[in-house]
Amino acid sequence: MAIVSVELVKLRRDPTEILTRSIQPALWLLVFGQVFGHLHAVPTGNIDYFTFLAPGILAQSVLFIAIFFGIGVIWERDLGILQKLLASPSPRGALVLGKALSAGIRALAQGVIIYLLSFSMHIPLNWHLPALAGVVLSIILGAALFSTFSLMIACIVKTRERFMGIGQVLTMPLFFASNAIYPISIMPDWLKVVAHINPLSYQVDILRALMIVGGTSTFGIGTDLLVQFTALLILILITAKLYPSIVR
Repeated sequence: MAIVSVELVKLRRDPTEILTRSIQPALWLLVFGQVFGHLHAVPTGNIDYFTFLAPGILAQSVLFIAIFFGIGVIWERDLGILQKLLASPSPRGALVLGKALSAGIRALAQGVIIYLLSFSMHIPLNWHLPALAGVVLSIILGAALFSTFSLMIACIVKTRERFMGIGQVLTMPLFFASNAIYPISIMPDWLKVVAHINPLSYQVDILRALMIVGGTSTFGIGTDLLVQFTALLILILITAKLYPSIVR
């Protein structure tokens, strides 16, 4: 909770970050969504393409925030903050989990932005409290998962330049090899396999089931949560082991 509170202070002191991060999802919804919505090229069942796309863009926003979260750890190492944290009696897993939850809190702001954009575009959103709670849980869980993955990469590469290069390489394959902007059913067979092992697919699936009216889950909401929780737990355990190595 101490790690989370520090990140909240950073966010409160620099709220412009939220505004700048809202530009990309707005472009995807307003430009990409407009074009493909008029083309009717993507089969989306009984919902229009705008409605289909909104949960995918929310998941994309969460991914893009979380995947570069590890660079903050490299900055903390260079400033000497990380060494002090590692010298404390706190379990390494607690430090990693604190960073993961911090990313989740930051990602909630993206959720608010996407909801506001979707509402302004008359996308039928599910405003029931259980659905909203499920969306919040999914956003935090997805951000925690990908930020922990980011921390693991930072522990391995250890330099900002290499980290940024690897982060940029990973974001687009994760995004396009998921069901964010098109259903898995229209993918070639090899890409279907990749999509089924891509954690982002499960986050999009649960968001699509809970966020919009008439949304359905392909894998099942229980499966979506189980896959994400399991992946997060595995990544936390691995990153907790690697965490001290970043200062060496």
